Amino acid sequence: MEYTTINTQIIPTGRLEILSKTEATDLLDRGHGSLHRLYRDCSLAVLNTGNELDNAKELLERYSAFDIRIIQQPHGIRLDIKNAPASAFVDGTMIVGVQEHLFSVLRDMIFVHEEISENARFNLETSEGTTEAIFHILRNAGVLKPRADPNVAVCWGGHSISREEYEYTKLVGYQLGLRGFDVCTGCGPGAMKGPMKGATIGHAKQRVRKGRYIGFTEPGIIAGEPPNPIVNELVILPDVEKRLEAFLRFGHGFVVFPGGVGTTEEILYIVGVRMHPENRDIPFPLIFTGPKSAENYFRQIDAFIGDILGAEAQRCYKIIIDDPVQVALEIQAGIKAVHAHRTQRHDAYYFDSQLKVEHDLQQPFHPTHENMLNLQLNKNQPSHKLAANLRRAFSGIVAGNVKSVGIDAIKQHGNFALRGDMEIMKRMDALLTGFVAQKRMKLTGEYKPCYHIVMDESA
Repeated sequence: MEYTTINTQIIPTGRLEILSKTEATDLLDRGHGSLHRLYRDCSLAVLNTGNELDNAKELLERYSAFDIRIIQQPHGIRLDIKNAPASAFVDGTMIVGVQEHLFSVLRDMIFVHEEISENARFNLETSEGTTEAIFHILRNAGVLKPRADPNVAVCWGGHSISREEYEYTKLVGYQLGLRGFDVCTGCGPGAMKGPMKGATIGHAKQRVRKGRYIGFTEPGIIAGEPPNPIVNELVILPDVEKRLEAFLRFGHGFVVFPGGVGTTEEILYIVGVRMHPENRDIPFPLIFTGPKSAENYFRQIDAFIGDILGAEAQRCYKIIIDDPVQVALEIQAGIKAVHAHRTQRHDAYYFDSQLKVEHDLQQPFHPTHENMLNLQLNKNQPSHKLAANLRRAFSGIVAGNVKSVGIDAIKQHGNFALRGDMEIMKRMDALLTGFVAQKRMKLTGEYKPCYHIVMDESA
C-alpha cells in the first residue's frame, strides 16, 4: 500500500539556527548505528503525529523512503525533507507545531551527543553525574523556569484507552488548568493528550496566556507515542530511565490515569523511588484516578502493589475515582506542601535535587532475552529494589510491544521469558491477562503477547 508523502525544505523555528561542521557531519553520517539514523527515526515519528500507529517497525517500513538532511548555508541551516507523511502538512505547508517539534529533536540529539555523551564532565557511571546530565538537558531545552513557583502537574497514563477514559482525562486537565497548573506528560496520544487538551480550556477561561504543555519522550518510544499537537515544549531524553527521572525532578504533583504496561512501569518506578528510606519525608503528591468504569483497573493495580510490595507502598498514593475536582484540589494541596518544603530546604522549585534516585534505577535496561530472564523477581530483596526489577520487566514488555528493537528481538528469538517466585508471577500473569482483555496493550488490531510467564516453584 502506498502512502501520500511530501518533499519540502524548512528553516528553524526555535533556538537552534546554526550547527558546527562537526555536528552537521555527525548527523549526516549514514554509517551503521550512526547518529543520523536515530535522528531520522525520531524526525519521522514527529512527522507522523496524529496517525494511529503504535508500532515503530511498521512506521519505519511504511515510510522507508523518508529521509532528512541538513543543508549548511552562510546564514544558517535548512532541513531538506524527502517523502514525509502528508498528514504533517496543510495545503502543502508544514504545520507550525510539527516544525517546532522537528527542531526540538535536532536540538536534543545534538546536545546529548556533543555535550553529554562525549563530555568527560558528566560521569554517567555515578548517580550524581547522571542527575547532572538530566539537569543540563532540561536547561538546554529551556524548560527550567527559575522565577516561577511550583505549578507543574505531571500526568501519566496509557496511549490506548477508551473514549470514556480519554474524556475523563480532559476533565481533570480542565480542573488543573482552571487552577493555573501547567501540564507535563509523555506527550503522546490518549491519557497524555487529554489532560493537555482540558488544560487549554481552563487556561483560556482564566486568561492564562502562556500555558505550558510540556512533553518528555525518548528515542525508543517516540515512534509508538509521537508528540501530540498540543505540546508546545518538547524534550527528547536519551533513554527511558533518564526520561522517568526527568519527570520526577521536574514535576511538582503527579496524576496517573488508566493505561497498560507502560503506565504500570511508570507506577512501579515512582513508587520504588518514593519508598527509598531517604525519600520518605519529601512531599510527593501522587494520585491514581479515572472514571467509574476504571475503578476495577486501579483496584487491580493497588492489589498487585499491596500483595507484592506491601502496605507501605500503597501509602505512597491516593486513589480518587470519578471526581476531577477532588483530584485537582489534592494536587493543589500537595503542591503547596512541595512549595513549603523546598522553601524551607532552600531547594530549587524548578528541579528537585533532594530526591534520592539510586544509580541502578538510572542505568538503561536493555530488554534482551537474557536480561529479561535474569531479572530478580523475588522477595529476597528490599521492596524498593523489587519495585525496580518489576519496573524493568514491564519496560521489556513495552519494548516488545512497540519498540523496533524489541519487536525485532521477539521476531528473531521468540517471546521474552519472565521467571520469578510463584506468588509474584501468578499476580503478574493475572494483571497482564487483564490488560489484554481490556484492550490496553495496543491501539488497533489484535494483540499478540511478546512474553510468557515462568513460575519458579522451588522459591
